[in-house]
Amino acid sequence: MDVGSLVTRAARRFADRTAVDGPQGTLTFADLGDRVLRLANGLLALGLEPGDRVLDLQGNSNTYVETDLAIRAAGLVRVALNHRLHVADWERIAADSGARALLYDARWTEQTESLRTGLPHTVVIGDGPGTPYEQLIDRSSSAPLPPVVPDSLCGLHYSSGTTGHPKGAQRTHRNWFASVVNMTHDVLGGPPAAVDAYVHAGPITHTSGLFLLPFLVAGARQIVLPSWDPQDFLEAVAERGGTHSAMVPTMVARLLAAPGADRQALSGLKMLGYAGAPMPAEQLRQAYEKLTPHLVQYYGLVEAIPPVTLLDAADHARALDGSPELLRSAGRAALGVELAVVDDSGQPVAPGELGEVVTRGDHVMSAYWNASGRADLAKSVVDGRLHTGDIGRLDEDGYLWLADRKGDMIISGGYNIYPREVEEVVAQVPGVAEVAVLGLSDDDWGQRVVAVATRQTGADLTEQAVLDHCRAHLASYKKPKQVLLVDEFPVNSNGKIAKRVLRERLERAGRPGRPGSGV
Repeated sequence: MDVGSLVTRAARRFADRTAVDGPQGTLTFADLGDRVLRLANGLLALGLEPGDRVLDLQGNSNTYVETDLAIRAAGLVRVALNHRLHVADWERIAADSGARALLYDARWTEQTESLRTGLPHTVVIGDGPGTPYEQLIDRSSSAPLPPVVPDSLCGLHYSSGTTGHPKGAQRTHRNWFASVVNMTHDVLGGPPAAVDAYVHAGPITHTSGLFLLPFLVAGARQIVLPSWDPQDFLEAVAERGGTHSAMVPTMVARLLAAPGADRQALSGLKMLGYAGAPMPAEQLRQAYEKLTPHLVQYYGLVEAIPPVTLLDAADHARALDGSPELLRSAGRAALGVELAVVDDSGQPVAPGELGEVVTRGDHVMSAYWNASGRADLAKSVVDGRLHTGDIGRLDEDGYLWLADRKGDMIISGGYNIYPREVEEVVAQVPGVAEVAVLGLSDDDWGQRVVAVATRQTGADLTEQAVLDHCRAHLASYKKPKQVLLVDEFPVNSNGKIAKRVLRERLERAGRPGRPGSGV
């Protein structure tokens, strides 16, 4: 798959159709194609070469669609920076990736000063330091781009490691093509129609971005919402013709609670996907009955582009017609996905037995970036088979049932949070003796981050002091929702904090009240 040729193809076939309907207005396919080619050629004219990494820092916008396509079409490697991360996270990603350019929205001018000073090229959207985005497009050629090699790198997708070090999953053009095929064939149930429109209700940096190419190649619209707001989403479906969308469970919960959100208001929806975190079965039932029967769940990872498995609309209907336990399944393998559950020696276990979920196929990353010398990264992909770190079981019908993480990763609001990183920040607070960070069940977030700490002898430590410190040193979504101070921790035979025991005790004791600190 060559992104540049797909953009050119769409521009020719669907020239006068609306391609993007977003915060900066609308773009036809012809306009989008022209701007993408000009931007791609402009980036190369700056002195960048195929394979160079480009940091891309934006919120949802028309320009985000353009840069997502243009960077890959130019043969460059896109490194999307989540704007919710802390500046320190951006700096670590920039250093690890060896980025040579930053493309950013001017609203983050102040926060990106340290990044800009260390990079040879900067492009700014709006009024800020760097080469003006629109100027770069205006002065550049819309000439066709050289084709890219399918196995060449087109993106680095970062998640923090359990030690706090960044981990960049290497995504190739072949990986993206596999995702486009599976998103179209399995999640969407076939190519979108000309009248269809995908509503980007969540961040395009996250799961929403997986739908850009499927709708582009079909000549269907992209409706881009600048941020998540249930009322804006309802308007996008009822007034602007939105037919498809995907959300993390937290967003579904907000939509369920929104005034006017019902089947009549959402009658135009042909699919509502959800992914990124477990969703309680009761919440799923409510979504099915109140919002839409066209629910699709899909499972994937940073290292294996979704969908790896999916629970389709027919599965949901069957679950709610007498097989409710099916709602707790992650579904069956997508087209071209090899899936297995193995023991510690890598051998498949019997159906119904727990083990580590492994997967192989064109959707799996080639490797982690800079994996040399890091045994934890080098062992993730063996003989093309990704060891996911997820614990689950496969039943006789091929449905995957996820049980736990092999590590302690927390998934809150669809975002991956590694306890070790939060623990290191909490441990810096004066008066903290020991700390354990874990995820407790939460109806809104899937899991919420809870920090449990003991005081040093004689220390005047408060929960608020811990919360304030976390606010200053962590990205917003990583900060604890609660801090609990205890006299002692349960420990295992090795004297280590027994997190599983602690989690069970807290879950049995009931949900602690949320602090009024706004974190």
